[in-house]
Amino acid sequence: MRFKVSIIGRPNVGKSTLFNRLAGRKLALVDDTPGVTRDRRVHPAKLFDLRFDVIDTAGLEDAAASSLEGRMRAQTETAIDEADLVLFLIDARTGLMPDDRTFAEVVRRTGKPVVLVANKAETRGAQGGMLEGWELGLGEPIPISAEHGEGMPDLREAIIEALGEERTLGDDEDEPAAIASTGVLIGEDIEDPDDETVPEYDATKPLRIAVVGRPNAGKSTLINTLLGEERLLTGPEAGITRDSISVDWDWRGRRIKLFDTAGMRRKARVQEKLEKLSVADGLRAIRFAEVVVIVFDATIPFEKQDLQIADLIIREGRAPVLAFNKWDLIENRQELLAELREKTERLLPQVRGLQAVTVSAETGRGLDKLMEAIEKTHRVWNSRVSTGKLNRWLEGVLTHHPPPAVAGRRLKIKYITQAKTRPPGFVLSCSRPDAMPQSYIRYLVNGLRETFEMPGVPIRMALRAPDNPFANKAKKRR
Repeated sequence: MRFKVSIIGRPNVGKSTLFNRLAGRKLALVDDTPGVTRDRRVHPAKLFDLRFDVIDTAGLEDAAASSLEGRMRAQTETAIDEADLVLFLIDARTGLMPDDRTFAEVVRRTGKPVVLVANKAETRGAQGGMLEGWELGLGEPIPISAEHGEGMPDLREAIIEALGEERTLGDDEDEPAAIASTGVLIGEDIEDPDDETVPEYDATKPLRIAVVGRPNAGKSTLINTLLGEERLLTGPEAGITRDSISVDWDWRGRRIKLFDTAGMRRKARVQEKLEKLSVADGLRAIRFAEVVVIVFDATIPFEKQDLQIADLIIREGRAPVLAFNKWDLIENRQELLAELREKTERLLPQVRGLQAVTVSAETGRGLDKLMEAIEKTHRVWNSRVSTGKLNRWLEGVLTHHPPPAVAGRRLKIKYITQAKTRPPGFVLSCSRPDAMPQSYIRYLVNGLRETFEMPGVPIRMALRAPDNPFANKAKKRR
């Protein structure tokens, strides 16, 4: 079984940089600004032959429990409790600070094995700051450079010494290739268009869900309520979440990976470098996800930014589900519900039949319905129709509503086939694809959606001209 290592220290000593180094990927946001990390993040890590789970934490600060910093500290203390080993980071450039001494005492009281790590030891004059680390009484400081990867062999030896060879070098199952390389399971979504067999939906496969929305819509609270614990930092302040945090969960026997993301404001308002990094991290989470839950604030729904986020997800080909949060604050519920349904159909016509659920992340109301809507949408997103059924449907469509003539010439459609799923993608073989009116393509897509029950997901339609059987003969004559 893997052991867990928690990285702690005061703000801006390089915890997230070391986390990224051990995880082998740039997962955590890194910036010169203190206090970038706020939630704890867990990821499989590798240090030469050692395999373990590493936990990134917020910088320890002495603050009131009710403040944002105090809630961040509570998250860090939880990470210490979960860990088998603590890596206590200090900054070798600046030497010891009063907070280092205070929090060293906190760590010592936990009784957990501790390795003292002096980061940024590659800089000139770092030797003095590293030697100061002896004063903390946590053993010999291990000089490293998390940014440049220096000192990692010494860190490996210190971890083995702290936990023992039996615990650190024991046999461990290899991670699946997809998890080891990307941190999530990536499914294959290109299938054989000539295959007439339609595979059944596999309800046992892991499901990846990203939760997105404007700042302060209640995304982190929603995930905490689903998990049944205060896993993510929440509060009345807007923009608390910065990193995209992934959390593993089990719902009705099915493995779920939930991605919490930073709130997305209008592009014109995003000026700071850190917020740009947060938004970019959120976009990456959307691309990794299969289903994306767009959290709306029911008290001010359908702001322009909400629609832009929904449009982005649809263009990315993800399966969208709407969650109208803070429903416990609404008084005229029936009237607003009818209004929301009308606006959903009118403002998001590109995904007719979109699943929309009213929820209260604070009270837990509607969360079971939300998860059922997510699974239903995921089934549609993975759906496949045989080529035979598609062409029988197409024959009826062409009989009742053939494509219009363009420049006096009739457009001919030969056949249709489904080339992929996730989202459903179709190939239409026709004469003069560039002349086919967009209105007729939309007509076909809406017909597919209605006939084969594909509501609420993007549908792709690619047009191509049939192969010319005489093309090769003409080349040979030349």
